[in-house]
Amino acid sequence: MSVSQRTKAIIQALFVTLLWSSSWVFIKLSIEEIPPLIFAGLRYSIAFLVLLPGLVIKRESIQKLTRKEWGQLLLLGLFYYAFTQGGQFLSLKYLDAITLSLMLNFTTPVVAFIGLLFLREPVRKLQWVGLAVFLLGVLIYFFPQTNLPKSMLGLSLGIFTVFSNSVASVMGRWVNRHRGLDPIVVTGISMGFGAILLLGSGLSFQGLPPLSNRTWLTLFWLAVVNTALAFWLWNKSLQVLTAMESSIINNTMLIQISLLAWIFLGERLTWVGVIGLAIASIGTVLVNLQSGKFKIDVMEEQPSEI
Repeated sequence: MSVSQRTKAIIQALFVTLLWSSSWVFIKLSIEEIPPLIFAGLRYSIAFLVLLPGLVIKRESIQKLTRKEWGQLLLLGLFYYAFTQGGQFLSLKYLDAITLSLMLNFTTPVVAFIGLLFLREPVRKLQWVGLAVFLLGVLIYFFPQTNLPKSMLGLSLGIFTVFSNSVASVMGRWVNRHRGLDPIVVTGISMGFGAILLLGSGLSFQGLPPLSNRTWLTLFWLAVVNTALAFWLWNKSLQVLTAMESSIINNTMLIQISLLAWIFLGERLTWVGVIGLAIASIGTVLVNLQSGKFKIDVMEEQPSEI
């Protein structure tokens, strides 16, 4: 039996979330040595340089971009990289990882409403049920372990990151579901613009400190594998998956980050937390069900254009 296009897209997206989840471990091990904006700016600048040969190969496609498409890609870079990724690095400076991770999981309901209003992508009843189950699992996992943020600056940055992440998720779907745009072009141009904004802001406000060889190695790994490769694969998956589907798959990072933090950072994982993760996993499965069958096995959606 051949693997459907949707099955490939979901597996691809899950692999990307595993790479992104491992980034949290690398960042936690290095954040004290390098300022947040510089960290994010260098990561995405190096990743852009890795993607540059691909952009040269696709230069004919770039030359055919309309002014409207250029505007969409630059806006995507602003929200997807500069605001969302920069916001996450800054938020981690003032909030603990558990609190920020909890806040970011509320991206999904915001994405659902934005996608419904602007992309005209309906949310099925079973998806709403799956979303509710997922959020219940999130609350069960975090409630006994998390206090309200004590830093108002951190809380404000976290809220800003949630909304920018929501807008970025919908914009990514909006741009990528137009099949005329090559994923490497979408990824390279938007990332390059976002990286310039991040690095420029970091150098202006934080400066570049001396970095150890281990930190440079971490930066290159995050840039090449967890960024250049991962975002390209993610943009390819967005050509098939809806905004809400990609968002809920992205939210499986909650489970992955928790397990990786337990294994590599020695963070505590309680039985209540395990139950919460199990409930969240059930919610993730429900979102990908339709008519009593796994959606990944029975559907190959052709996204409509707007």
